[in-house]
Amino acid sequence: MTRKSVKVFLDTSVLFAAVLSPTGGARKLFLLGEAELLELIIGPNVLREADEVVRRKAPASLPLLAQLLEIGKVQTVSAPTSKQIESARREIAYAADARALAEAIHAKADWFVTHDKEHFLKSKATIHLPFEIGTLGDLLQKFKDEFYLP
Repeated sequence: MTRKSVKVFLDTSVLFAAVLSPTGGARKLFLLGEAELLELIIGPNVLREADEVVRRKAPASLPLLAQLLEIGKVQTVSAPTSKQIESARREIAYAADARALAEAIHAKADWFVTHDKEHFLKSKATIHLPFEIGTLGDLLQKFKDEFYLP
């Protein structure tokens, strides 16, 4: 029996965490992508923002960001439609995060993974979209619960 691939949209905060921590949960996501157990996705704005953040805060790690994207088989979706951006803006007021959310909508993600407590995690119960929003831990626990026996 073939399982449907779980499409996981990665927020900029997750990409940056993966660059900074070789043993953290973000790195585990890239290993799951490499093993094709998860389908990792980003959008053009998230990619641009991650590039800018790494250049500003950890410039020597820029090659590592590129390497992780390749290893994890991360796919970059095209830009969202104006309707998707409008939908995201109704859910999240902060423009940069609304763009990331619109990219996840466009990607038809199953999960939106983030470390952003302020704009996403605190308000995830009030965000009404066809995918789950959570932390790396939330996703890894769900993955473990659904795909592996205890």
